Amino acid sequence: MATISAGIATDGADTGRPDLDRGLGRAGFVGFGAAILAALLYVVWSVYGDASAAGVDTTVILPFILLFVALLIALGFEFVNGFHDTANAVATVIYTNALPAHVAVVWSGFFNFLGVLLSTGAVAFGIISLLPVELILQVGSNSGFAMVFALLIAAIMWNLATWFFGIPASSSHTLIGSIIGVGVANAMLHGRSGTAGVDWTKATEIGQALLVSPLIGFGVAALLLLTMKVLIRNKALYEAPKDGLPPPWWIRGLLIFTCTGVSFAHGSNDGQKGMGLIMLILIGVVPTAYALNRAVPAQYVSEFHINSAAASALLDPAPAPASTPGTDPVAARAAVTRYIAEKTYRPETKPALATLIRDIDGQVQAYGSLAKVPGAAVNNMRNDMYLASEAIKRLGKDKAAAIAEPQAEVLESYKKDLDQATRFIPLWVKIAVAFALGLGTMVGWKRIVVTVGEKIGKSHLTYAQGASAELVAMGTIFGADHLGLPVSTTHVLSSGVAGTMAANNSGLQMSTVRNLLMAWVLTLPISILLSGGLYALFSALM
Repeated sequence: MATISAGIATDGADTGRPDLDRGLGRAGFVGFGAAILAALLYVVWSVYGDASAAGVDTTVILPFILLFVALLIALGFEFVNGFHDTANAVATVIYTNALPAHVAVVWSGFFNFLGVLLSTGAVAFGIISLLPVELILQVGSNSGFAMVFALLIAAIMWNLATWFFGIPASSSHTLIGSIIGVGVANAMLHGRSGTAGVDWTKATEIGQALLVSPLIGFGVAALLLLTMKVLIRNKALYEAPKDGLPPPWWIRGLLIFTCTGVSFAHGSNDGQKGMGLIMLILIGVVPTAYALNRAVPAQYVSEFHINSAAASALLDPAPAPASTPGTDPVAARAAVTRYIAEKTYRPETKPALATLIRDIDGQVQAYGSLAKVPGAAVNNMRNDMYLASEAIKRLGKDKAAAIAEPQAEVLESYKKDLDQATRFIPLWVKIAVAFALGLGTMVGWKRIVVTVGEKIGKSHLTYAQGASAELVAMGTIFGADHLGLPVSTTHVLSSGVAGTMAANNSGLQMSTVRNLLMAWVLTLPISILLSGGLYALFSALM
């Protein structure tokens, strides 16, 4: 890795380098420390309040110590993500003198914070779908904790390594590789092929998004810059900024707007990855409080019953008597679990899912409300709901299942009810992740900013180049968030800067481009090996 660092440092940048050494000041550091302390106390208080309200015995210390260690690691991942990835959002405004560096990082941190708070949650549960179903169902077991610790620690290790050498690598890419590593290792430890431990359909979908996004960043940013040159004939926009001189007011406003948009979009997309993992941790340690959404509307139970009846009748129009062998809920649950894990449709799949749906509905109707489900039954009901939801999602993509469009709509309505009960994120989780990501943005940003601002192209970043790269990054990330796909802010923006350099005939520093490509190529295999090895180690120790 020393050669990578040396390679990046060889090519110099033009004069007019912005001041990157001005810190937050003593008052800023005091406020920073106070914010971290307040966030940690808020997490402790929120978990204690939720657990007490759900009737959990909060005097049992050991599980809560384990919980807070896991939460600190998860929030640590988001903190590292903040200063690793968000540096890309501020590089353009800093190197075009649109904002001073110390102002830009605080501004970006604040809008990362808002992005997390206002996020949809779709990406959070898309990431979780990559994990092996047996580990999700047993997340409170030793294997579940080994999974969470392994993938988070592996992701943090690779992020810190690439940050140390100033290489803009993708936190999204790293986390997904870590999840795949855990899945492969888990399958191999249980005597199965490594390919059986991962939802490769979902992995391929996410991989395509991560692969296509930098190509979009490079190509669209280059086209946008060329279009600007045709439509806006202001020579100053296409020249390196003078020392300390800000751009014209309208381009400065555009640069600040796009920095704000990328920061917000980064928070709304990347922040959700930590949320999903935190929810797994909470479900594993305090299932009574977090496995089911106890705040569903009053009409939820009656609507759930109607949709359950419609879905089960569609899957099994003439159900066998309950006494018939193979129709009991235990056998049905095993059949549905096997279908999700093995991804092989069998004639008994639909009847088994129908039986499971009827059993879930019977439990919901018996209790009358999700808030009244006793603690001993919460985890099992949540697992059944998760299985049913995942099976319906897979049936919709399985040609062998032959699900017609009208049938798919019925099943989708029922799936939304299941997800409403199990795929929720408490407000305090969003706030904690928002603090971690936002505060992380304000530290450690300089290494990546220097690489993006000085070492991708051979000339200084111009106003038009910065605006083009940021506009494309903002649009790509917002689009991915809407589709529930994780994309890399790092990949999109750094490739966008490279695209504008190529379009402007500024030339590319090939040593940096080579190191960027090397990091992008190595991220998946290294994170897979790291997390797989850590999972095997933790599984042996726990």
